[in-house]
Amino acid sequence: MARRAVCFCSAAPATSISLNSLQEPTMADPAFVVTTIAVFALVAIAAWGVTKL
Repeated sequence: MARRAVCFCSAAPATSISLNSLQEPTMADPAFVVTTIAVFALVAIAAWGVTKL
């Protein structure tokens, strides 16, 4: 008995999540990281300035 290859390929993606619903959290994460780094940098500069007094 010959075996047939089965392809589970489809033209449409498996998940139908719209691009807009994925865009907001994708941009929120880098914005949070950049904001956190900026806050820590400002605190470090303030601490460095206080030690100079």
